[in-house]
Amino acid sequence: MEKASIGFVGVGKMGSNMARRLADMGYPVAAVYDYHHALATALAVELGCLAAQSLSEVTAACDVIFTVVTDDAAMRAIFSGEDSLLNEAGGKIFINCATVSPAAHEAAGEAAASAGASTLAASMASSISQARQGTLYLMVGGEDAVFAKAEPILKDISATLKHVGSIGNAAKIKALVNMVMNINTAGLAEGLGLGMALGLDLQVLKAVFSQTGANSRVLETDGDDMITREHDCYFSAAHAAKDSGIANALADASGIPVPLSHATEAQYRKMIDLGLGDLDKSGIAELTFPDRAGA
Repeated sequence: MEKASIGFVGVGKMGSNMARRLADMGYPVAAVYDYHHALATALAVELGCLAAQSLSEVTAACDVIFTVVTDDAAMRAIFSGEDSLLNEAGGKIFINCATVSPAAHEAAGEAAASAGASTLAASMASSISQARQGTLYLMVGGEDAVFAKAEPILKDISATLKHVGSIGNAAKIKALVNMVMNINTAGLAEGLGLGMALGLDLQVLKAVFSQTGANSRVLETDGDDMITREHDCYFSAAHAAKDSGIANALADASGIPVPLSHATEAQYRKMIDLGLGDLDKSGIAELTFPDRAGA
């Protein structure tokens, strides 16, 4: 698959940087598409490829198509209807990277199979910079033979690549990763916010957190941003709310109580209600630090 022509559907911050990485690695990126056509046009000019005007154009031009869309509705839309990715899709491989429900990934896989195409779910636990650098953490679900075909490409965009079984498994694991990450982020915002209210030196508090049971990955990635109010978006509060919602729906369907996750989702949805949904997830500190917009 090293010389396979590559297409991208969804070229926001993650998709566009994955496309740039593959182009840097010598892959022929043949076509890009986005509902926001200006994004696709700008990237196509940069990479010297087709800015597709329809989904079917992407399939026609490419052997392997990455999709990086926003939600279940968007996933359903690109795999259904008159102008879908499945027109003349026989023999193509779709690698679906969006954080959507397991059911949406499975439905896309079934639709692709009926059209003679293959599908992988490649769930990403990574940031925009990792997409550009080719150091994504990928949890990939799908058939062994399809994974083996796509593995060389996937290795060139990832630092860690795990085949986790079925398509649905990848989405389930990603939902749990983001569920726990979001809980940790909300908890850190509460701890630092209360520390400020108590008059503590937050750099000292952060150092103590880092050496005790209060430590977490988000302390490193989000702690200073919470203190300095630097909420440039790498993973938005709106996406955090969506992803916690996916996990909570899975928990509810399984009969497992997850009160912390439900409370975290409510905090992120409060950010959306306050017009803060486009901030990075670190912006949840705006709800917990004294004298801030949502506190």
